[in-house]
Amino acid sequence: MDLDELHQLLERVSRGELSVAAAEQELSGSCSANVSGVTLDLDRQRRCGFPEVIYGERKSAKTIADTMQAQHDCGQSSLATRISADKAQMITTELAGVTYNEVARVLRWNVPDAPTLPGRVLVISAGTSDLSVALEATETLTWMGVEHELLEDVGVAGPHRLTEHLENLRSADVLIVVAGLEGALPSVVGGYVDCPVIAVPTSVGYGTALGGVTALLGMLNSCASNVLVANIDAGFKAAYNAGVMLRRLKECHE
Repeated sequence: MDLDELHQLLERVSRGELSVAAAEQELSGSCSANVSGVTLDLDRQRRCGFPEVIYGERKSAKTIADTMQAQHDCGQSSLATRISADKAQMITTELAGVTYNEVARVLRWNVPDAPTLPGRVLVISAGTSDLSVALEATETLTWMGVEHELLEDVGVAGPHRLTEHLENLRSADVLIVVAGLEGALPSVVGGYVDCPVIAVPTSVGYGTALGGVTALLGMLNSCASNVLVANIDAGFKAAYNAGVMLRRLKECHE
């Protein structure tokens, strides 16, 4: 635990948001939880920089809610992905403070005064059909405490729309580019900037798009050397890795 994290912990104790016992557990690294059917990794934030993320498909609303509560009790922010609207309704009713993004299908519960990271991420969506994946990325960045912006509907079918934003692209530390169909946009973006471009193929497109495989293969074969590729529809994974990059940048400057 660094000094910023220690300061935030003490602030939460002073405001009565965290018990002394829970703070002692967090300081000792022994904070534990009893969630039926789940082996919750509460040490992951210390080891890996961020808390464990909940993959919500096929988990019950009760399991997700109990897991988020356990994380919150130990001073950790929660993120749950791929959450249906009916599950979200049950969980947000039970847990005050949890927010739900229906388009992204993401539940998020940030603890007060959660640490922030330096740098800025720009998330770019090729088309409005890619928006759910792009918003999964922005919700993840919010959970990680990363400053970010979303640039929508600037795909290669109208290239002039992208060039209008070149100054904005070049001011970002990491770019996340979300596109389906032939997946060309990340290569175009990569040719304009000197920072990492994390490409996210989406399952958007007609038959030969093959559920995102065509975009995935196109991105993997990008001639832009600064393009890295996440899995199909994996907005969370792209954003998480952007946060990891910025976290290491923070450590290097301390």
